[in-house]
Amino acid sequence: MSSQSISPQGTSPKSNSTKSKSPIFGYLASILFGAVITFTILKLQPIETLQDEQVRQAESDKPLYWVAPMDANYRRDKPGKSPMGMDLIPYYGSNNNAEFDEGAGTIKISANVINNLGVRTVKASINNLHTKIATVGYVTYDEDKLVHIHPRVQGWIEKLYVKAIGDPVKKGQPLYQIYSPELVNAQEEFLLALDRNNKRLISAAQNRLVALQLPVRVIKQLQKTRKVQQHITFFAPQNGVVENLKIREGFFVKPGSTLMSIGDLSQVWVKAEVFERQAGQVSQGTPVTMTLDYLPGKEWQGHVDYVYPTLEAKTRTVKVRLRFSNESGEFKPNMFAQITIHSNSDEKALLIPKEALIRTGNQDRVVLALGEGNFKSVEVKVGRFDSENVEILSGIEEGETVVSSAQFLLDSESSKTSDFKRMSADPHSTDNNNTQENAASSATVHGTVRSVMSDHRMTTIDREAIEKWGREAATVDFIINENVDISIFTPDAYLMFTFEIHDGEFVIVSAMEMSADMDHSMHNAMQGEQQ
Repeated sequence: MSSQSISPQGTSPKSNSTKSKSPIFGYLASILFGAVITFTILKLQPIETLQDEQVRQAESDKPLYWVAPMDANYRRDKPGKSPMGMDLIPYYGSNNNAEFDEGAGTIKISANVINNLGVRTVKASINNLHTKIATVGYVTYDEDKLVHIHPRVQGWIEKLYVKAIGDPVKKGQPLYQIYSPELVNAQEEFLLALDRNNKRLISAAQNRLVALQLPVRVIKQLQKTRKVQQHITFFAPQNGVVENLKIREGFFVKPGSTLMSIGDLSQVWVKAEVFERQAGQVSQGTPVTMTLDYLPGKEWQGHVDYVYPTLEAKTRTVKVRLRFSNESGEFKPNMFAQITIHSNSDEKALLIPKEALIRTGNQDRVVLALGEGNFKSVEVKVGRFDSENVEILSGIEEGETVVSSAQFLLDSESSKTSDFKRMSADPHSTDNNNTQENAASSATVHGTVRSVMSDHRMTTIDREAIEKWGREAATVDFIINENVDISIFTPDAYLMFTFEIHDGEFVIVSAMEMSADMDHSMHNAMQGEQQ
């Protein structure tokens, strides 16, 4: 019998070999499975964190509320339309982004709303302030060449050669003839001195005739003819026109009486006035441009001849004097003239456009564009003005961006919580309390212009209701502040304006013309809802 090998447990050699490899494969499978699980956990963790951050970011970008562009008091918790039919603007609240944490009053609006509002910005820059002072004046006589005619004796006017004010006269032309006993006696004394041939008496008598203004030709004729003249004729001392005439034939006159005045019109003065705050910009030699209504399209160039040293108490103005040649006779006394005074200062200043400045009477401020839709109202101190720009003394710095269009809408929202300072968040400070009290004395409202008197800077406006004062809509007369552009006050113009009450009068301190597509039906709809 052949022998046969039998393995333990009755298994064949082949199955034993397979059994010995099973633990190795199990170990490798465990390692691979653990790696997959670990990788999955590590991979899933950043995804979940990113999703959480996106959720938090979405929640922070959610607007706090929506507000009407033309009425900061009209708020809703979701998008919609204002009573005027305009899309509501989302308001994200102050300090929404730490990068633009400029303190209380910082607001943020979306890019599409910025485009819809027509927001324009400009950088504050240092440039020359080209000051132009526009004022008015009137033509008058050159007082250096204005002659008053007075008699030095008493007597009667026998004949008057000029009859009316404005009559032209030539030098040496007879003006009037007078009978004066004093002049007759003086002539006789001169003849007696001639008869005695006493040089001392002759000189004294002749000097007396000269002192009494007896014409030289009359003295020579008297010396030649030795005949006393009862009626003496006096002549014009210069060319000109009769400026005033206070005598007629037969009048009895005394020494010191003003008979007439003669003004020389070969050169004229133009007297103009500038406001007290502008007086420092005007000096002798400052160039000026003059135009006259009766000669449109024509300009005259000149210089300031004299700045008067006193201030008019009632008008708070300083008078300046200009000189112009009038050989052609174009200028006539009492003509009205438009004067532009050009400041020739080369001094540099920090400037922004005038339309970027918001003036409330108690405070001047601008709206800063902080970037990425962030805006904030800040207080500024202003200096001089020219035709286009305003000087900023403090509040902003060179290179900062300010809003020059639609800033009233942004300011109305920012100013409710703004401290009007840079990086200042103390809401209980004294300055901030004063600012809030000052702001309460003014009101911003919409209205339609009914009439305007440009010369008196007065206008009549159908204003809408003022909710914070409990005032209903009414037709009111307003005074337009001198710093407000009066050209936008035209009949039927729809404006948003800020006014204050001074001594019982309503004074408009800022104004902005609204877009033409806001028709009267929308205005009436908003007014009806407020009521």
